[in-house]
Amino acid sequence: MAALGTLSHALKDVVSPAGRLTAARAVVDRVYGPAGGHGKDWRPRPLLDNKSRYLWTDAFGVVNYLTLACETGEQRYLDQAAGLIDAVHDTLGRDRAGKARLGNATVEEPTRGGLRIGKVHGEGHPDGDGQYFHYLTKWAFALNRMSLASGEAKYNRWALQLIEAAHPHFVAGSGSGEPHMWWKISIDMSHPVVHSEGNLDPFDGLVTYRLVQEAAEQPGALRREIADMERMVQNKYRRYRSNDPLDLGEALWLSHWALPEGEAWAQLVAERSSAALDDLWCRGYFRQPEPYRLAFREFGTTLGAQVNPAAGGQWAERVDSLHQFWVQHLFTRDADITPVMFAASLAPGAWARDYTPRLRQLAQRLRGNEQ
Repeated sequence: MAALGTLSHALKDVVSPAGRLTAARAVVDRVYGPAGGHGKDWRPRPLLDNKSRYLWTDAFGVVNYLTLACETGEQRYLDQAAGLIDAVHDTLGRDRAGKARLGNATVEEPTRGGLRIGKVHGEGHPDGDGQYFHYLTKWAFALNRMSLASGEAKYNRWALQLIEAAHPHFVAGSGSGEPHMWWKISIDMSHPVVHSEGNLDPFDGLVTYRLVQEAAEQPGALRREIADMERMVQNKYRRYRSNDPLDLGEALWLSHWALPEGEAWAQLVAERSSAALDDLWCRGYFRQPEPYRLAFREFGTTLGAQVNPAAGGQWAERVDSLHQFWVQHLFTRDADITPVMFAASLAPGAWARDYTPRLRQLAQRLRGNEQ
C-alpha cells in the first residue's frame, strides 16, 4: 500500500472519480491483503470473526477485483480474483471441518455440492451455517463476470454447475404452474431450514440464470431452471414491496438487467423500488444517527441507484453524501462485509450491465499479451 499511502489518506476523497478508485483499491487491500508480488500464488487473508470466508462478502470481493483490473489495467487484480475464488471453493465448498467436499463436488468441479454461507455458528444455531439461495446467485454472478474478464470458460461452467446443483433443492414444485422457493437449506442440501421465500430470490435466479446461460457452452442448458424462475417472477412481481435499503437497492440492480428489453416486471420493480427509496430519503431514514443504521445495507442502495437510471439523477449527490458519512464509520461494525460493499459502491463498474464490454475487452487484451 506504499503507493497509495495510508488507508486514512486514501479515504480522504470518496467523491471524485480518481479519489473513489484510490479508496476502493485501498479498502480491498486492507480487507484481503495486498498482492505483494505473489502473482498467481496470492491467497486472501482470512476474514475476521472466525469466519475465514463468507460467500456474500467474497462475491463482492471478486467483482471488485474485476472492476479494478479494468480500471487500472493491472494483472494483479485478476490474479487476486482468481485466488479469492479458489479460496472460497476450498473453504465454503467443504464441510465445516474442512475435510470433505460438499455433495458431488471435486477439485475440477468445486461447486457441484453448493457452497456454505460461511457463518460463525454451526447448523442448529438460530444464525447457523447452511446455504442461502441469494448468496449462491451472487457467487454465480461473480463467476460469470470472471469468465468474461479472464476469457476462461471454466468459471462460467462452475456457475452453471452451481445452479444445477442448487436449483432442485431450493425450488419446490419445479415445472408446475406455481413453483416456490425455500430461503435457506442445510449444508448438505437435504432439507429446507427456512421454509419461506426470499423477497427477491426468484428475481435473483432469473437474472443470474440468464447471464450464465448466455455465456454457457451448451445452448439451453438452463432452460427448465429459467422457466421456473420466469413463472415465479410473473406470479410475484406485481406484489413487490419493501422498505429495506438493501432489498430496494438489490431490486434496482436486478431490474436494470432487464429494463432495456422493456420487461414488465423490471419496469414495475424499478419504479417501486426507486419510489420507496425516495420516500425513505424524504422521511429522514438516511439522516438517522449511525447506531440506528447498517452501512452495508445502505451500500446496497447506493450501488443499485448508480447502475439503474430509474433511480433518478437526484441520487448522484445522495450517494456522495452517504459515502462521506460512512467513510467515518467504515470499520465500526465489521472489517469485511461493510468495507467490501463500500468498495463496490465506490467503483460499481462490473456490477453494471453496460460495463460488460469492458470485461470482454480485458479478456481480449490478456489474450493479446499471451500471443
